[in-house]
Amino acid sequence: MRAVRFHEYGGVETLVVEQVPDPHPGPGEIRIRVAAAGVNPVDWKVRSGAVHEVLPVDLPAIPGRDAVGVVDETGEGVQGVSIGDRVFGLGGVTGATAELAVLSAWAHAPTRWTDEEAAGAGLASVTAMSGLKALGPLRGRTLLVEGAAGGVGSAAVEIALAQGATVIGTASERNHEFLTSLGAVPTTYGTGLAERLATLAPDGVDIVLDTAASGSLADLIAIVGDPARVSTIADYTNAQRLGVRLASAENDSTLLAEAGELGRRGRYTPRIERTYPIERIAEAHAYAERGHTRGKIVVCI
Repeated sequence: MRAVRFHEYGGVETLVVEQVPDPHPGPGEIRIRVAAAGVNPVDWKVRSGAVHEVLPVDLPAIPGRDAVGVVDETGEGVQGVSIGDRVFGLGGVTGATAELAVLSAWAHAPTRWTDEEAAGAGLASVTAMSGLKALGPLRGRTLLVEGAAGGVGSAAVEIALAQGATVIGTASERNHEFLTSLGAVPTTYGTGLAERLATLAPDGVDIVLDTAASGSLADLIAIVGDPARVSTIADYTNAQRLGVRLASAENDSTLLAEAGELGRRGRYTPRIERTYPIERIAEAHAYAERGHTRGKIVVCI
């Protein structure tokens, strides 16, 4: 099969498209013929070697953790999915940006999602849901999403709204129209946030989800008055120091199925900012590495 690989840690120039052996699923896993794969911050962090102490990989490695495609092989003990089913989901830290990928968690992809949208759903939805579940029931509460325009942030906005929350999202002004289209009340981040929120939410903000790791956790705690009412999916160092709830993405088929059901009901549509063909994988990684994305970046296989 064709796949993207990097043979050493480094910049985007280490990414090459080449022929590699086909992978095969183990017990409880499936293999898909990939239509599209997501590009997430963890991908370039792994490729660059920035996180090799906590997420070591065997080289050469295929970047990518989430993808969509048609099931073409199943491992021992797999139930509830058949050859030919269109699914989206998650594999290991690496392995998705290839013609064939092995998934350990998956759900059936809503027919209303394009391949690009489904490719952007896996990691973003389970990360957003993990962060939201750490905050308890959402119905009737006012939620602030710090960094609401990115892949995880925009997923959290739609998922929280579907669960009955009122959502305020921080983003740069160029993304305010985008947040409004999702159903959130937009505001800018940084200095003066508490004052802006006092106007936007006179009864106060109940809970906060931080997706940005911008160093704002102390301010976010001050806004809600209790570190237990703040969760982060990004700021690991400060979360432990300040007592904030820390959530991380897990390969959880139940969460993926919840996201898929919201998709079928038209309550969650993964937002895609840019798509690239596999031959332009270096450009996709370079764009992701610059940050400030609006939604997800996807590579079409």
